[in-house]
Formats: sequence, C-alpha cells, structure tokens
Amino acid sequence: MEKFTPLTGISAPMPLVNIDTDMIIPKQFLKTIQRSGLGKNLFDEMRYTQDGREIPEFVLNQPAYRNAQILIAGDNFGCGSSREHAPWALADFGIKVIISTSFADIFYGNCFKNGMLPIVLPQDQVDILMEDARKGENARIAIDLESQTVTSADGQVFTFEIDAFKKHCLLNGLDDIALTLEKVSAIDSFETMAAQARPWV
Repeated sequence: MEKFTPLTGISAPMPLVNIDTDMIIPKQFLKTIQRSGLGKNLFDEMRYTQDGREIPEFVLNQPAYRNAQILIAGDNFGCGSSREHAPWALADFGIKVIISTSFADIFYGNCFKNGMLPIVLPQDQVDILMEDARKGENARIAIDLESQTVTSADGQVFTFEIDAFKKHCLLNGLDDIALTLEKVSAIDSFETMAAQARPWV
C-alpha cells in the first residue's frame, strides 16, 4: 500500500445521500478477487446506459472530473452491504479521499485498509467544499493528513478527527499484511519456542 502524502487535487461533487455499496460497484462485478480493474465499473449503473454508452450528465463522465482524486459526497456514504469491492473500485478509479458528513462503519474501515482517506466534516463545511467541487478543475482542494486539515479552493482551512492508529497506517502505507510483517521476528521466535516445547506438534 502506498504512503498517503499531502494531496492537492480535483474534487467531484456527489451530493446524493445514502450512496450504498451496490451503487458504487454493482453485484455482477463481485466475482473477481483482484483489486485492480474495477475502476471502469465504478458507479456502473449511474455512469453507463444499458448498452454500455457513457451518460454525459454523470459527474465522473464530465471532462472536468475524469481525473478527480477527491469525492465530496452526501450523508451516509458507503451504506448497504460490506463488500470490500466498493473501496477497491474507488481506489482503482483514482479516488484517494472521500469527504462526507458520515460513512457506514464497515465501508469507513475498509477505506483505510485500501489506502483511502475518508474524512468526516460538519454539514456546513461539506457544503462549502461541495460548492468548490462544482467549480470544476480550476478549484482544487488540499488535504494534509499529518496536520489533519482540508483547505478549500479559496483558502478556508477545516480540521478533521481521525483515529491515531489509522492515521499511522495511512501515513506509513501499512495494510494488514504489512502490519503482520512488522512482527515477523516475534512470530519466528514464538514458532521456534513452540516447536521446542511441543516437538510432537
């Protein structure tokens, strides 16, 4: 997992509330166990017609937002089922930060495991950032995880809360596997002692 570094990028406005994981990545795309390749099917039913043509009105199909790295979302983002394919699809598209007033708990945790930063801010601050996002690619938002700040296009600074352990993992690029590998010497020592104490095992 890549380390999360300060980001200044284009933000896409998605003011819909209760965007669930089935809207993020529909069930027919859940057969794969690979994290890559799902970005093309992100928001598939909102993004394409039934015959596979892009819907021009959908925000991520608009030229200004095709390279968006930040999503400004409505309340209760990521609700529904616990599918980890949802953050996989967002990350594969290139989304690194999602800002909302609230997230579903499982989706929120899965974001961190996949190198994305979900940020919770009050409604009035999300409204300001949503308006920034509607200005297109000329209005860029800055995210600094170290200082826990979001800076709007006109320089307003908002602070956000984050669990210290989750922050540490993002800043150092540590997923569950990397965290386990940090303890590999302790694991080896335990296995050596266990083999000596119970050689019949």
